[in-house]
Amino acid sequence: MSSESKNPSRRDTLALAGCALAASHLPAVAQGAGLLARKIPSTGEMLPCVGIGTAIIFDFDNDPTKTAERTDVIKTLVAGGGKLIDTAPSYGKAEERVGDILKDTGLRDRIFLATKVAVGDRAASIAEMQASLRKLKTERVDLMQLHNVRDGNQSLALLREWKTQGVCKYIGVTSSFDRDYAAVEACVRKEKPDFFQIDYSLVDRNSEERLIPTAADAGCAILTNLPFGRGKFFQKVSGKPLPDLAKEIDCTSWAQFALKWLLGNPAITAVIPGTDKPQYMTDNLKAGMGRLPDAAMRRKMVELFEAL
Repeated sequence: MSSESKNPSRRDTLALAGCALAASHLPAVAQGAGLLARKIPSTGEMLPCVGIGTAIIFDFDNDPTKTAERTDVIKTLVAGGGKLIDTAPSYGKAEERVGDILKDTGLRDRIFLATKVAVGDRAASIAEMQASLRKLKTERVDLMQLHNVRDGNQSLALLREWKTQGVCKYIGVTSSFDRDYAAVEACVRKEKPDFFQIDYSLVDRNSEERLIPTAADAGCAILTNLPFGRGKFFQKVSGKPLPDLAKEIDCTSWAQFALKWLLGNPAITAVIPGTDKPQYMTDNLKAGMGRLPDAAMRRKMVELFEAL
C-alpha cells in the first residue's frame, strides 16, 4: 500500500542484471509471451497477476511532468496485459490523479480499479466512498476494501450493501500491521470477503504462516502490497549479481526475483508494487511471465536472500 519506487538502488539492480530497457517499452511488453492471470475465487473472473499500487507516487498536485510519467506507467500496465490499480483516500491526491489519468486516456473500462474506505461510522464511510467515486471520476469501482481492519468482529455489512447496489463488484479487507493480525484473521474467517490484501515480501514473511492460508481457506483472492519491503529488499541486493537459479524461473532482474517468489505461492492472486517509471512497470510485468518457482525453489530463494 505504500510506494517503494523511490528507492534509488533499483536502477543499479536493473543495470547489474542486464535489464536496462529501451525507450520502446510499450511494444516490447505487448508482444511478450503473455501475463499470467489468476482466478478470483468468488466469481471465477481472471485477474492479471501484476498490478500497481499508488501510495506516495500518485500523491502530487497538478504537475505536467509527473502526470505524463504516471500516465505512461498506466499505459505500460495496460499494454502489458495488466489492469489492477490499487489506491485509497488516505493516499493524498492519488485517487484524483488516477481519476484524471483514466479519464484523459479513456482507459477506465480496461482497468480493475480498487480503492478503500476507512473503518468508521456509517455516515462517515458513505461520505468517504462518495468522495472516492468523485475523485476517481467513476460511478463504480471493481473492489472496495475496508482499510486496516483492527477488530475481529468487524462487520462488512455496509460494503455488502454497496456491492448489492452496484457501487462495487467485490469487497475486501486490508492490513499492514502485525499487531492486528489476530483480529484480521478472525474477521476474514467470519466475513469471508472476496479479497484480502496484506503486506508480504521476502523481507517480511510474517503473514505467510497463518493469515495467507486463512484467507485462502475463506475463498479470498489475495493481493500483496509492499513486495520490496519498503525498499529494504533493494538495499540488501544492491551491487550483487543475480544467482544462477534465476535462469530457471526466467528471471532477469532482482525486482522480478522478489515478485516471482511471491507469485510462486499459488494462493497469491496478484502483486501490486508501486512505481513511477514506465521501465520499472515493464520489469514488474515480466515477473508474471515465464516460469514461476515451485515450493522447493521458493525455499532456496529465501535461503539465498537471507545469506546475502
